[in-house]
Amino acid sequence: MKPNKKSLSDLGGIMYSTDPSFSYETDKETPQEVIANNQQDLRVMLDRKNRGGKAVTLVTGFRGSAEDLEKLSKMLKTKCGVGGSAKDGEIMVQGDFRDKVVLMLQKEGYKVKKSGG
Repeated sequence: MKPNKKSLSDLGGIMYSTDPSFSYETDKETPQEVIANNQQDLRVMLDRKNRGGKAVTLVTGFRGSAEDLEKLSKMLKTKCGVGGSAKDGEIMVQGDFRDKVVLMLQKEGYKVKKSGG
């Protein structure tokens, strides 16, 4: 994955320095606590909004690191045999796989509920 480009706001407003010994200190990310699967409350719903009428199974409520989210997303997409994406604590699986996703997440030990219509 490509690293995100830094914007001016990420640098605290510093755009250029004439000081040859200047080095910008970046904030180090604090590691997130690992939350057990049985303490995660996930919601599985079908979403069609802003997708050209295509159905997407949406899993929301994930709390944890981006790597854990990506692992879970990859497992769900592989088992369903479809594509999708994972970002901002949400997993999108292309197609209507709500029942299958709920069963897989329950097998992994997550608290899962179907929501929406």
